[in-house]
Amino acid sequence: MRAWLLTLLLMAGPVLAQEVRQPAPVDPISSAYLVKLTLGLVFIIVLIFGLAWVARKMQLTPLSGQQLIRIVSAVSVGNRDRIALIEVGGEQILLGLSPGRIEKLHVLASPVSLDEQAPAYAQSPFAQKLAGLMNTQTARRNAVAQAQSKDNSDGR
Repeated sequence: MRAWLLTLLLMAGPVLAQEVRQPAPVDPISSAYLVKLTLGLVFIIVLIFGLAWVARKMQLTPLSGQQLIRIVSAVSVGNRDRIALIEVGGEQILLGLSPGRIEKLHVLASPVSLDEQAPAYAQSPFAQKLAGLMNTQTARRNAVAQAQSKDNSDGR
């Protein structure tokens, strides 16, 4: 055991005595550095615009559930044309949307419920578990918000 310890100490001496080499400093005006910097900046800008486009397409806007006008369903019928079913004050309106033009197609007498028209995959076990998890998270958030509002009203 002592022989191993002595051997390790003797072998570590030259390694510890070596001089630590610092990397060569990078010239901030070199063309390679400027190209690398420009490409990194362009990548970040493209990433920001890409994420903004995805958020707009997926309608990931804050407070989307608390708006007065709600898009119930929408379908694309061409490159730039869509048909959308919107709900305003309990009334559902079918709209034709095209660039520069919005046209009312029909006002529904009785509102269409998405639960009646649910596709087959919505009844799968995974969909049911996911819906259950989302409902429990919503219930927890509501309970925390109510508790906080109650604490705030008690403290006044």
